[in-house]
Amino acid sequence: MTEPSREEPPQIAERVAAAVRAHPAVAELHGGPFGTIASHLPGRRVTGVRAGSAGEPVEVGVVLRLIDPLPGIVAQLRELVAEVTGPAPVDITVVDVRTAEDVDADDPGTGEADR
Repeated sequence: MTEPSREEPPQIAERVAAAVRAHPAVAELHGGPFGTIASHLPGRRVTGVRAGSAGEPVEVGVVLRLIDPLPGIVAQLRELVAEVTGPAPVDITVVDVRTAEDVDADDPGTGEADR
């Protein structure tokens, strides 16, 4: 298997997005106030992840569910991203936070927000 740090940017952005979305505190990926947190790929875009070449900084924008203290969640997300990107610097931008009340208001039937 190829080492993550040697992958091309499209593969890195898609793998980072999948890893971050899998975290239970992540409600959604978010492009930030002006949609600038994104990777532009041929024919598509990965909103919420900006990844360049291997070793370059990676930026991730998220909306979080408030299930644990935010600093702990952000640290966990950095670790998940580092598993994909290797030693590249990782910047996590928390664009918004949903509380339990927000989750109930989003989907009163199940108590969970849409992913």
